[in-house]
Amino acid sequence: MTGAAAEPTTNKPEQVLSIPVDTVYFIIGKLRDCDSKDVLAEPAENHCPSDSESVEAPRAQGNGCQHATVLQELHSLIDDLREDQQVDLVALTWLGRDHCSATDWSAIRGDTAEVHYAQTARYLLGMSMVGNFLQEGLSTLGFSGEPVREPTFRT
Repeated sequence: MTGAAAEPTTNKPEQVLSIPVDTVYFIIGKLRDCDSKDVLAEPAENHCPSDSESVEAPRAQGNGCQHATVLQELHSLIDDLREDQQVDLVALTWLGRDHCSATDWSAIRGDTAEVHYAQTARYLLGMSMVGNFLQEGLSTLGFSGEPVREPTFRT
């Protein structure tokens, strides 16, 4: 399976993602690589590191974060996404985290767009279980697939 998922059959026009689904699955795969090595610490909810904190700080408490390279790659990838794609990524996380339904997508995405800030990567990478939340968010919208080796970028 290539991991590139077609538009879900239950998807409504307002639920179409601006971020490529395989990019989300790529992020999920990288996060799972880190999770499987037990490198993630559980930071305080809504933790937003300051600019002076390293990318790895929220996850490295007590273990030296053996996967700093993977985390830096994810940080760069997320930072390089367009703002609407970053909004989708956070909205997918919230959708999955809060066990919402697909009918809640428009409201969640709207809320996310209103509070979007320049620290999306730090926010997401500091969140415990973010890969699971992203997976659940995609599933809620009707997408199915597996992590991929290389993301697809749309401009």
